[in-house]
Amino acid sequence: MAEIVIDRVVKRFGSFNAVDDIAMRFADGEVACLLGPSGCGKTTLMRIIAGLERPTSGRVLFGGRDVTGLAPRQRNVGMVFQYPVMYPTLSVAENIALPLHYDRSVSAAERQKRVEAVLDVLDIRDLAGAYIEELNAGNRQKVAVGRAVARQSEIVLFDEPTTNVEVNAKLALIRAFKAVTQRLRQTIVYVTHDQTEAMTLADRIALMQSGKIVQYDQPQELYNNPTTEFGGWFLGNPGMNFIPAAVAGGRITAPILTEALPAPAGLKPGAAVTLGIRPELVRMQGEAGPGTVPAILTDQAIGIAGRYLTKARIGDVVIKVNTEGVPPSRLGGTVHLCAPRARLMVFADGVRVAT
Repeated sequence: MAEIVIDRVVKRFGSFNAVDDIAMRFADGEVACLLGPSGCGKTTLMRIIAGLERPTSGRVLFGGRDVTGLAPRQRNVGMVFQYPVMYPTLSVAENIALPLHYDRSVSAAERQKRVEAVLDVLDIRDLAGAYIEELNAGNRQKVAVGRAVARQSEIVLFDEPTTNVEVNAKLALIRAFKAVTQRLRQTIVYVTHDQTEAMTLADRIALMQSGKIVQYDQPQELYNNPTTEFGGWFLGNPGMNFIPAAVAGGRITAPILTEALPAPAGLKPGAAVTLGIRPELVRMQGEAGPGTVPAILTDQAIGIAGRYLTKARIGDVVIKVNTEGVPPSRLGGTVHLCAPRARLMVFADGVRVAT
């Protein structure tokens, strides 16, 4: 049992709360990503889980066992960092096997079996006899992953392992991570600021902001149903549109609407209200139609797979739109936008309000 429980953990540096009263569980065998911008507290939380930092208050439990006061070596966790320590006088296979030499319960035959398995799953068997200085950054990180995994500890922690890897090697490394996580089913906590990595690798994503976890859910749910404006902005390329709205007489009006919306029951008087919608859900057309509002096309760029990322202005409000083909007007021309009412989300003071 390798469930990780974070029990009301706080970490202060002076008056600054790097981790602010976090309480959550990472399930046994789950790949959980701590995702967020620089300075949000994700690495500090990972270091607390590893035992490299002591929390100011709160507890960390592995499988129901309180490990808060234990040193890293007593926690039986594997760790992979941005800059892994490698031994240049040892081959790839020897680097992977090194931690196993210190475990007397692992026989020579079992040690060899584990190394072989790791070489196969990471697709680096042809590098088994190579020395570290002969490898690129991506393959060095594969070796670091293999060394952590070969220990067969119940928990493996990754701290932004692809940050210093060039793009092509990074894609290969992510594929290798995916293969490892699917095959070995260890409990994995993976720290990253890269949403593509998190969406690709994670069973669940813990989205962090200012020392707190603002949402913890499956990747697609996190994208489709953000609970905060921050979540809608941070996930997506580009992020969600946020359109200023006004509330009066129990109705919501906004520049993207042709008809007012009923205000949610939970909306507090005086709250700053915005409507959120993903750029791919906004429809753009050349002619006016039901539910459309006119806008001025201000920007367009070719995106992926023949799609266009465009921007159109309604008064002072700029709307981002992902279109499947060429926009129906040139820059400066008029287009007509429609935001399906069922796909609009209401946020008040940055927090999603149930509709």
